[in-house]
Amino acid sequence: MRSDYPREATSALTWIISAVIAGSVLQLVFERFFNSASFQQLFALTPASLWHGQIWRLVTYSLLHGGVLHFVLNCLGLFLIGREIAPILGSRGLFQFYLSTAIVGGLAWVATHSWGAPPFPLVGASGVLAGMFVFFACIAPEREITFLVLFVLPVTLKPKLLAWMLLAFDALGFLFSELPGGSFDTGIAHSAHLGGMLAGWLYYRFFFARNGLDRAAETVFRLPQLFRRKKNAAVQIPATGTAAAGLNPPANLRAEVDRILDKINSHGFGALTEQEKRLLDDAKDLLSRR
Repeated sequence: MRSDYPREATSALTWIISAVIAGSVLQLVFERFFNSASFQQLFALTPASLWHGQIWRLVTYSLLHGGVLHFVLNCLGLFLIGREIAPILGSRGLFQFYLSTAIVGGLAWVATHSWGAPPFPLVGASGVLAGMFVFFACIAPEREITFLVLFVLPVTLKPKLLAWMLLAFDALGFLFSELPGGSFDTGIAHSAHLGGMLAGWLYYRFFFARNGLDRAAETVFRLPQLFRRKKNAAVQIPATGTAAAGLNPPANLRAEVDRILDKINSHGFGALTEQEKRLLDDAKDLLSRR
C-alpha cells in the first residue's frame, strides 16, 4: 500500500534530473578545469544561434546553469514538483511536458531579445520549473504547501496563490528589466519564466481540462486521505457506482485504485479505460461522503 505521500517520481523524472545534473557538471568541469566556456557556448541559447539553425539549444540551455545556487534550487524544485505531476502525466507525458515548456520558454526569451543584444546567454531550467508549478496549481489549486521562510518561520500557502505571486513577480520583472528602457536589471530571464508558465497553462487548459482529466487528477491527490482513515479495512464500492453501470466492482477499492495509480504513473491518464475512470470517480464520491 502507498504511504501518506504516495506519488513517487517516475523513471522519466529521474532521467530528466540526471540530464540536468550531467549538463551542469560538464559545464562546471569545462569552466573550472579547462578554463573554457566552450561547452556553454555550444549549448546555451542566444538569438543568433537560433537564427543559424542551432535548434537543439532550445532544449539544451535548460540543462546548464548560471551558478551553484541556480543549479541546486532548480534541481530541488524539479524534484519536489516533478514527483507531484509525474504520476499525473506519466513517463512519456513528463518528457513531452519538459520539452514543451523548455522550448516555449526559450522562444519567449529569444523573441524578447531578438532586436538587441541580450545581456547574457540563456541557461537554466527555471522556465520549465515555472511551467510545472503552474500546471500543478491548476490541478491542485487548494492543496496547502508549507515551507520555511529563512529556514525558520513556517508559512502555509495554496498553489493558486503562489502561482499568481510568481506571475506578478515575473510580469513586473519583464516590464521593468527585460523590455527596452527598463529601469533596472534583475539578471533573471523573466520572459523565459513567463513562456514556461504559458506552456504549463496551455497544456492544462487544452489537454487536461478539455478531456476531463482534471477531475481524475483531483481524485488522485485526495484518495490518500481515504486510505489513511480506513487503513486496514476493505472498502466496498457502493451499488450506485460501477455496479449501477453494469460493471463488476472490485472487492477491495484500495487495491484496485493502487493498480490504477500505478498505471497512471507509468502511462499517464490517457491510458485509462472508461471503467477505470469511473472507478476513480466512485472512489472520489466515497471520499466526499466521509
